[in-house]
Amino acid sequence: MRSRSRPAAGALLSVLVVAMASCAESSHHGLGGGPSLPPLPPVGTGFGGRYARALARARTDDGRRTGAPHAHYASTVRGGAARVGPKPDAAAKASPARSPTAATGPSASGDDHMSIAKKLRNRNATNLTRKFTHASFGIFFACLNQIIPRARFVPGMAVVTGTSLLMELLRYRSGFGWINGVLHFFLGKALRKHEMEGKFTGSFYYFAGVTATAYLYPQTAATLGILQLALADPSASYFGKMTRNVYWSRIENGLLGFGRNKGLLGFLGGALFCLPFNFRIFKMARWGAKGVPGGDSALLTASLLLGLAGAFADLAVPTPVLTMPKKVLGVPVPPFHVDDNFVVPIFSGWACVKIFDMMGWDSGLALADYIIA
Repeated sequence: MRSRSRPAAGALLSVLVVAMASCAESSHHGLGGGPSLPPLPPVGTGFGGRYARALARARTDDGRRTGAPHAHYASTVRGGAARVGPKPDAAAKASPARSPTAATGPSASGDDHMSIAKKLRNRNATNLTRKFTHASFGIFFACLNQIIPRARFVPGMAVVTGTSLLMELLRYRSGFGWINGVLHFFLGKALRKHEMEGKFTGSFYYFAGVTATAYLYPQTAATLGILQLALADPSASYFGKMTRNVYWSRIENGLLGFGRNKGLLGFLGGALFCLPFNFRIFKMARWGAKGVPGGDSALLTASLLLGLAGAFADLAVPTPVLTMPKKVLGVPVPPFHVDDNFVVPIFSGWACVKIFDMMGWDSGLALADYIIA
């Protein structure tokens, strides 16, 4: 008789535990859904596991009946219940909440400059696409400077430069985000990351440099200065990145920022890359019946000096560039900076004039119709 009463007593005790747990959970849901109460401690060490399982089943069943979100529990090694935490709602995972501006802002049309910036590479990347585009535009403008009379070319480039500046000033303003989309569509990976993060693109400085060079110097010197922009700038950048692990050639902080984070090997690589192109251009120039004063040695010297001038101008511009403060005397100013696209052609054109004077060459020397042929 005594042995049969033990199972009955155990079953009765389990039913009482389940009922107590269910009542506790029901009263908890009736309090307005506040923070979850800690689980009841086991009443004894011997049946801790049965208590934990019964409590977990009671809470799970109650949550299913009421439709309320419920917490999931796991039993510990020595009994009792440990809170794991609620599972995230599947619907919330499928459709995450978005801010009201996400559907109506510029990013909805894909023209948001920050969303475009995430697709671009920074200035530390080699980016051969950008270098090829850079050289192509330089050769194109050099040819235009040779073909179009100066009286037309300079005003035309001034209009292009002014239009580019207006575009740069507008494209970060509300309602003009589509300009960034157009730039990214046509230029693609030729853009750099910082050019979509609040800075101007290099095109404005490129156009400004070509315009100033064509205005300041004779036609031949201006053409050769623009060609150094097309050739020395991207080649010096390429060789500099290829030799950035040669630490003795690197310029760390430079002298007052001069050449900061650039390298001597990049400078020499850019100058030597320009040498054969410059030599060919000088060789095909219209020297007249007397030929080249000084012969091929003079051509070789002038070609090397001109290449060194273009590479030196590129070396002088520090990285990162020197940028104007956001405000001057409390007045906001555009994010202008010192750009090598502006410095290189102007300095190279000036160097070309000085080289011609040193060699005793006529500043009005005419180049070939197609510059190299």
